[in-house]
Amino acid sequence: MEDFGNYVFIVLKILYYEGKANRILTEQVSLIFGQNFVISFQEKELNIFNSVREIIKSGKGRIRRMGADYLAYALMDTIVDNYFIILERLGEKIGDIEEDLVANPTPEALKAIQNLKREMILLRKSVWPLREVVSGLERSDSLLIHDYTDIHLRDVYDHIIQIIDTIETLREMLSGMLDIYISSISNRTNEIMKILTIMATIFIPLTFIVGVYGMNFEYMPELKWRWGYPVVWVIIMVVSVSMLVYFRRKKWL
Repeated sequence: MEDFGNYVFIVLKILYYEGKANRILTEQVSLIFGQNFVISFQEKELNIFNSVREIIKSGKGRIRRMGADYLAYALMDTIVDNYFIILERLGEKIGDIEEDLVANPTPEALKAIQNLKREMILLRKSVWPLREVVSGLERSDSLLIHDYTDIHLRDVYDHIIQIIDTIETLREMLSGMLDIYISSISNRTNEIMKILTIMATIFIPLTFIVGVYGMNFEYMPELKWRWGYPVVWVIIMVVSVSMLVYFRRKKWL
């Protein structure tokens, strides 16, 4: 915000969602207002100020009766209200990802969390300068800003503080979701390792039994016994079932 005496120059950021890509894009908006005029510059033709235009065309509301500073306030208030819309959509996306994360943590969920964190950083970088702009207008001694506009600027400043608090809350939620993802992956890995360990533990005595009777010694009475082979299988089954029952009682399975 720059006060040049005869006019005030303001630079703001507009955030909006790109339709197909479903991502947040930024656009710079410049406002110049003096005693009886307001000039706005946009990089693209967006409809964010349509509500203000409709009020001016209808001839209703305060904008027609107030000065140029009030119109500049109305434009800034529209930009701030648009931030609430962006935050609402981000909150919905975070809620959806959180439900999927608890049910089935996938690499796609991790990618979505990282994308949301980048969008939150972009939103934060856009809002913080806006707070300084509105605060500067509030403290300004410019004759172009009237007392009745100061009251409304204070309201806009409160909304910006609310937006910043919401951004910080959502960032903390994303950090918590990232921790949940890491914990879920670790728990899944631990479950897999537990199953593999149990299987290996069961096969250790079986491998020992098979290894003993796989030795090529000449004097092994069980090798020439008629029921030797079935008995070995019975022993293997008994050992396997006994270990499974033991693991079940210990609640390892």
